[in-house]
Amino acid sequence: MLLFLARLLAYLPLSWLQSLGRGLGLLVYLFPGRYRRRLQANARQAGYTDSAFARRAAAESGAMILEMPKIWWRSEQCLARVYCDEEERIAQEAVGEHRGILYLTPHLGGFEITARYMTKYGPTTVMFRPSRSRLLDPIIESARDMPNMRAVPANRQGIREFVRALRRGEAIGMLPDQVPREGDGIWLPVFGRQALTITLAARLALQTGAPVLLGAAERLPRGQGWRMHYLRIPEPMPTEVETLAAAINQAMEALIRRFPEQYLWSYNRYKWPDNAPPRPEESA
Repeated sequence: MLLFLARLLAYLPLSWLQSLGRGLGLLVYLFPGRYRRRLQANARQAGYTDSAFARRAAAESGAMILEMPKIWWRSEQCLARVYCDEEERIAQEAVGEHRGILYLTPHLGGFEITARYMTKYGPTTVMFRPSRSRLLDPIIESARDMPNMRAVPANRQGIREFVRALRRGEAIGMLPDQVPREGDGIWLPVFGRQALTITLAARLALQTGAPVLLGAAERLPRGQGWRMHYLRIPEPMPTEVETLAAAINQAMEALIRRFPEQYLWSYNRYKWPDNAPPRPEESA
């Protein structure tokens, strides 16, 4: 039933879905609770202290969620609404080097469209985490289907597939701002506060020599579509995993600050998993 309803939403105009999502996102934000407190705290940590900013961010989070069915099951229609200006050359140059591409996109803008947009350059392998809800599994399984895009699990098997794809000169995609599991992470600053940071992207880049490209799709008003933004980690890249992971965090911050209202500030980025190493003291 949930899969049927999600597919039904995909037939609605994009402008309707985003507008409805903004309304629902703002409605949820208006109720006091953990969601609202976390969104406000994370936004303040990055310097966005205005209450109006928090409301806009909550609205855009709702738009992010309700546009997903359209992106998943009407991908071609959505891709036709993706625009890119002179920054397109950043991606084209990376593709032309034939070294593979390590493509990173945070929870920013229409992040579900970014990997799909990258498939126009060739096969792309993305990593996913299994859903915690069996009710959502059919939706997620169906949403992964798309030509030129292959999904692998977030485990050792998936990492091996990532390495093989990069060595074939293909692209891989992952989220750089997820809190790592199973102890695979180091504490590094994110907007001035220590956050457990995934090291997989840095390790893959150093192992394979692939360029690291950050991308995000800015949601345009009135359902016009999305505008792609790119940043590339300068080369030669640092040779230490920790230094490169810190550089990725800094690039991610710079990308988020281009259109910060569309970042998922409610994500529990600063949580401390049970198996994580001790958190270092915060710098003054």
